[in-house]
Amino acid sequence: MPAPLLIADVPWLLYRAFFALPKSITDGNGRPVNALLGTVNVLLSLLEAPPPSGRPRAIVACTGAEQAVYRVELYPPYHAHRDPMPPELAAQWTLAPSLLEAFGWSVPGSEQLEADDVMFSFARAEEQRGGRALLLTGDRDLYGAASERAAVLELRKGEPHVEIGPEQVRERYGVDPSVVPDFIALRGDPSDGLPGAPGIGAKTAAALLREHGSLEALLAAAGSEDGAGMRPRVLAALRENERLLLSFKRIATLQLIDAEPPEDRETDFAGGARRSRELGMRRLAERLEKLATA
Repeated sequence: MPAPLLIADVPWLLYRAFFALPKSITDGNGRPVNALLGTVNVLLSLLEAPPPSGRPRAIVACTGAEQAVYRVELYPPYHAHRDPMPPELAAQWTLAPSLLEAFGWSVPGSEQLEADDVMFSFARAEEQRGGRALLLTGDRDLYGAASERAAVLELRKGEPHVEIGPEQVRERYGVDPSVVPDFIALRGDPSDGLPGAPGIGAKTAAALLREHGSLEALLAAAGSEDGAGMRPRVLAALRENERLLLSFKRIATLQLIDAEPPEDRETDFAGGARRSRELGMRRLAERLEKLATA
C-alpha cells in the first residue's frame, strides 16, 4: 500500500491548541504562540510516531474561510452561535501559513470555502492519482469523505490513533459515508448551529435513511398520501421542515475545488527551525535543529 498523504485541518488544530495550552507560552516579546506550537507539535508527532497506515509521504495543511458565504446565505444562523476569535489567536492565525510552509508542507486554502472543503478536495484528488489520504480533523462532516482510500485520523491521548474508514462510519452513524450530509441534515449539528429535524435523533435519522436511501427520497415518501407509514411525529417534522432540511443537506455537503496533491516530500526541519526562531519560538527551533542534523 502507498504511504498516505496527510491532510490537516489547520483551523481546528489552531483552535484546539489555543484552548489546550497555556497562554504563558510566548515569543520574545510576550505574545502568545501556544496555538502555533501546538499545531506544529501535532504534525511532528505524526512523523515521529506514524499513524496505523504509515508515515505520511507529504503533508497538506489546509486553511479556509471561517464560514462559506453560500452556507450563511442558505441558513443565516450557521456558525452564528460561535464566539468571535480571540485576538491572541487571530494574531497566530495570520502567522500559521508562513510557519507551516517553512517545513516544506503545502498550505492551500480558499477565501470562499472552508478548510473542510479544501481537505475533501485534496483527498479526492489523492484517490484519483491512486494514493491514500488521511484527514486530520475533529470535524465529523469529513466522515463523508471516508472511502477505501481515505480515512479520518482521530487522535487519542495516551492511546494509538484511530483511522475512521467506511466501516467505522457505518458503526458510528449507522449510514454509509455518502449519506453523511443527509444524516447531519436530519440529526442536526450543534457545532455548526444546525438544529436538524425537530424530535429526530441520530438513531431515527439513520433508520430512516437506511430505509429510504437519501434525504430527498425520504421527503418524497413523507409527502405521499399515506406518509409511507411513518409515525405522525416524524411525518410532521419532515413535512413542516422540508425546505429547511434540504438547505441543511446543502450546507453539510462538502464542496470540491481544484486540487493538485504534492509529490512525496520530506519535512524541512532546518527551514522550520529558521522560521521558528524568527517568530521567537526558541525551544521549538532548538528541537528542530537537532532533528535537522540527526
